[in-house]
Amino acid sequence: MQCSWKAVLLLALASIAIQYTAIRTFTAKSFHTCPGLAEAGLAERLCEEGPTFTYNLSRKTHILILATTRSGSSFVGQLFNQHLDVFYLFEPLYHVQNTLIPRFTQGKSPADRRVMLGASRDLLRSLYDCDLYFLENYIKPPPVNHTTDRIFRRGASRVLCSRPVCDPPGAPDLVLEEGDCVRKCGLLNLTVAAEACRERSHVAIKTVRVPEVNDLRALVEDPRLNLKVIQLVRDPRGILASRSETFRDTYRLWRLWYGTGRKPYNLDVTQLTTVCEDFSNSVSTGLTRPSWLKGKYMLVRYEDLARNPMKKTEEIYGFLGIPLDGHVARWIQNNTRGDPTLGKHKYGTVRNSAATAEKWRFRLSYDIVAFAQNACQHVLAQLGYKKAASEEELKNPAISLVEERDFRPFS
Repeated sequence: MQCSWKAVLLLALASIAIQYTAIRTFTAKSFHTCPGLAEAGLAERLCEEGPTFTYNLSRKTHILILATTRSGSSFVGQLFNQHLDVFYLFEPLYHVQNTLIPRFTQGKSPADRRVMLGASRDLLRSLYDCDLYFLENYIKPPPVNHTTDRIFRRGASRVLCSRPVCDPPGAPDLVLEEGDCVRKCGLLNLTVAAEACRERSHVAIKTVRVPEVNDLRALVEDPRLNLKVIQLVRDPRGILASRSETFRDTYRLWRLWYGTGRKPYNLDVTQLTTVCEDFSNSVSTGLTRPSWLKGKYMLVRYEDLARNPMKKTEEIYGFLGIPLDGHVARWIQNNTRGDPTLGKHKYGTVRNSAATAEKWRFRLSYDIVAFAQNACQHVLAQLGYKKAASEEELKNPAISLVEERDFRPFS
């Protein structure tokens, strides 16, 4: 009888141990699948190694800055990077694109887009939960003991360049400039960075690698994230001028047109029209105010922010329901009236913001502007950008090409 009792007890304990192991396996694996990696035929390198999600069940507000290249997104990112209670990441989706999309295709095919978006949503969801280990799936070469020196633009994140994530010599409150951060901080410890993330109330992420707000619907509707989207737009003519100057080789045919006055026969017009189409599709979704975007979406024109940076920033923080940090206000004062020669780095943010927003009018010929106005006429009207009717009108700064529009947040 005594042996039978012991046998039953041993069987019960074994059953509990098996169930516990199964539960641990389920929680470790089911929340760390990597469909983007699987679709691309890559090994799920760390999907089973990372810690399980601790879902954000609080009402913390998280932010995604949805933008395109050369639209002023680095400037808008700084409005959150400077806030002491915000954990800010600059373009983490760069790692997804760099790992999954072959360079020669540039991610233009529908298949590439599906893979990229699927993996991007998974990574964003993890990062908003401060699960930085998930990022390791897309870092090359793979981090060792959760440390790496390959985080794209680490120096653009204040938190990643200050204590306790970085421990440089100097004053305890020292925050390094971007170049100094990379040089003086050494390897980034993702475990320490994740702890710094969890100590803050909000996570803000900037991306130029998601084409439309509709691509974010699954994240916006996830009640665990409480995600709000700031969609930043800019006059496509200004984006074209900025890209032509910044990415000189990629946009060399546009510069050739400007220099010779003759449109090259092999000009890649999609470098312009893709921006206009993505803006139009995304803004159309936002302005029709679908129920899933209620209280979650705000459209911001770069030109409005450049002309009235403090006022527009206050509106943005009001929409988010987050108190405006004094550090943010001081940063705006110091970085919107400065000497533009100090901001020559292509992602720099020190400039006379109002003058920068209008600079494109003197960097494009009227022929190019007229072409852009015809190709993008729908989105120009949609966003309140006026057409220049002549060379004289284009070059006259007294004539505004931006209509007064009040794009109120959908609340």
